[in-house]
Amino acid sequence: MQKPNQTSRVSRTSKRRAKAKARGKKKDPLFVDGKRPRPMYVDYKDVELLKKLTNRQGKIIGRRKSGCTAVSQHAATAAIKRARFMALIPYVGE
Repeated sequence: MQKPNQTSRVSRTSKRRAKAKARGKKKDPLFVDGKRPRPMYVDYKDVELLKKLTNRQGKIIGRRKSGCTAVSQHAATAAIKRARFMALIPYVGE
């Protein structure tokens, strides 16, 4: 017999969250023809690519959202900062 304060096992397992499904590996948006250019360089004049890596407020999107590797994220950040300095993209968005 169960005591009145204990919950049954059935109700405990049904309250658990479902496991999150494993997502596929994101493709690095900075790869050229399927491979990384060496040395890693992102053209600061490529405004269309740089706008994909910034949000509406003009902030640089993090690695987890953009899908970049650490090396390509560093290169993209340097290119965005250089393009901002050259007034190709705004510091602040809308």
